[in-house]
Amino acid sequence: MAQPKPVDHAYKESAQGDFSFTSDDFDRIAALLHQESGIHLQKSKASLVYSRLAKRLRALRIESFRDYCKLVGEDSAERMNMLAALTTNVTRFFREPHHFEHLKASVLPPLLEAARRGGSVRLWSAGCSSGQEPYSIALTVLSMMPEAASRDIRILATDIDPNMVARGRSGVYDPGELRDLPAEMKRRWFVPADGGPGSLGVADDLRALVAFRPLNLIAAWPMRGPFHAIFCRNVVIYFEESTQSTLWGRIVPLLAPGGCLYIGHSERVTGPALAALDSVDITTYRIRSGARA
Repeated sequence: MAQPKPVDHAYKESAQGDFSFTSDDFDRIAALLHQESGIHLQKSKASLVYSRLAKRLRALRIESFRDYCKLVGEDSAERMNMLAALTTNVTRFFREPHHFEHLKASVLPPLLEAARRGGSVRLWSAGCSSGQEPYSIALTVLSMMPEAASRDIRILATDIDPNMVARGRSGVYDPGELRDLPAEMKRRWFVPADGGPGSLGVADDLRALVAFRPLNLIAAWPMRGPFHAIFCRNVVIYFEESTQSTLWGRIVPLLAPGGCLYIGHSERVTGPALAALDSVDITTYRIRSGARA
């Protein structure tokens, strides 16, 4: 029987010890990741897979990727560790600021006015990573309604990685992560926190607006909406086109009348959901009246 060939260009950290890593190993890892999260790994990502998972092999004292593949096939906890290692969590406060400007100018004014009269406001950050996005949404709300925590205004923040959910829930950030925030905003809505020199944590009124929950976007969703705005940015770029279309189709029915969907700068809405949405700004869509995906 022919032996499996090593993945071309797989990265080897010779200074810290090499591991056997074959095309079969890569295919098994890619299949598991796709099954668990919908993320599609191309062969060109072999070096990334090796370098990130080699740390898990060392921590577990496993000698080969073949043995590691066997482990993640049997151990659901280690599958989550694998997923956490392989998912990319690039985020910052007020990333792609035009979305927050649109939210502030075109979406929130009537919603907050209704909230003052007892109405509810529901917003969703899908793929929230370590929390900067949902807290940026909350800071936008607070800039218009400082007493928002006393109203029926809530932001759902979800991510597939429980480590990111826990970090977002902690609400502690180092100075580098806070560099995009205006000084006045940091002074008003953050407090000193343990976590290293200069670290700040979200203040109670900011924290109260955001609820963090683990959620796999390709699995069942417990929430029913409706949401007045959904941020699903820089998430679907890791999915195949069919999975992207399915996801957009599931999001549209959760939008409240007039609700907006914000997506990443390199993403596009595809599939039946596109017929239910109007493009109203840069990578910003509003649901059409009476539309359904």
